[in-house]
Amino acid sequence: MNRILALLRASGVQRGVRAAVAAGLAWQVATLLPPVLSDYAYYAPLGAVIAVSPTIADSASAAWRSVLAILTGFALAVTVYELTLAVPNALTVAAIVALAVLVEQVKLWREQASWVSFAAVLMLTVGLDDPDTYVLRYAGLTMLGAAIGVLVTALLFPPLQLTRAVEQISHTRGLLAQHLADIATTLRDGRVPEPDEWTDRNRRLDRALDRMRFAATLVERARRANPRARRWQGRAAEIREEARAVDRVAVLVDDLTSLVVEFHPHRRGIDQFDPGTGWVLADTLDSLAGVVRTPYHTTDGSTPDERDEQIVRAGAALHRLVSLLRESTVDDDEGFFALGAVAVGVRRSLAALQAEEPRPVVAVRPG
Repeated sequence: MNRILALLRASGVQRGVRAAVAAGLAWQVATLLPPVLSDYAYYAPLGAVIAVSPTIADSASAAWRSVLAILTGFALAVTVYELTLAVPNALTVAAIVALAVLVEQVKLWREQASWVSFAAVLMLTVGLDDPDTYVLRYAGLTMLGAAIGVLVTALLFPPLQLTRAVEQISHTRGLLAQHLADIATTLRDGRVPEPDEWTDRNRRLDRALDRMRFAATLVERARRANPRARRWQGRAAEIREEARAVDRVAVLVDDLTSLVVEFHPHRRGIDQFDPGTGWVLADTLDSLAGVVRTPYHTTDGSTPDERDEQIVRAGAALHRLVSLLRESTVDDDEGFFALGAVAVGVRRSLAALQAEEPRPVVAVRPG
């Protein structure tokens, strides 16, 4: 039973169910219309499938843009055909397609742009004998199906896309934490990350960030006209803020990596202090990875939890790094300033993750 419930929560399965229900309803409704329309009832399920999108707002947008694109294609085909009766058919077809593709460049259509040329060619090949009736059948039934698709999307577990966003944020956090931990390991080995060594890693992280940003944006779109939006408003806001925080930290970590690779701050005369700069820097980045990897508290604040411990560890490591900088006299070394920039970047990362200070422990009265 749990597996079935988990399967039903999957966005792809939910969209498939909505599309199937909308297509079936559209067909049934279309068959009840007068024969001039019911004989072509198969156009209605097409409109229903077009309009079933991940969010209600996207469904409504896809519905009206698709129908408008179809009507534009029909009008373009009929107009050009009437104006080119005296020219060969091949030139007429070429002119219609060229103009349709040109019209498709208008940003109004978005993902539905290809319907302009498709409808134009369809009218040219099928509907010219009786264009008015064909427009009524094709565009009218498609509009009917699209309206049913939007209605089904709004009523049948309208998605908020929260689960997908949470998964993408978690995946990105994991990659980011591993990225920091690997840099720390490299520094402890007395090396610095080679630029070529991190190219593929950075590419994977960039792809994860793109997917996370898209998922967070989808949550915002899913809230529009969604009857469930008010109930999950708080959770959606938390997801939005978490995604933004991870995004900011990723930018800061990219800068940190660049500084370590370019300036080798642990090899520029500051290692005279004990412990060496490489180890202090590694501990700082490793502790930041622990905070990134532990985003949530698991207690009510009466006792410290793992996140509290990671925050304390990160604060102590950052304090050691700052102390090393304060004790250093290498005030004109480029590596010294790079190390200072790393310290600032780590502090800003902790601030973005709301992890600058551990929670105060709440005293609980016995009894």
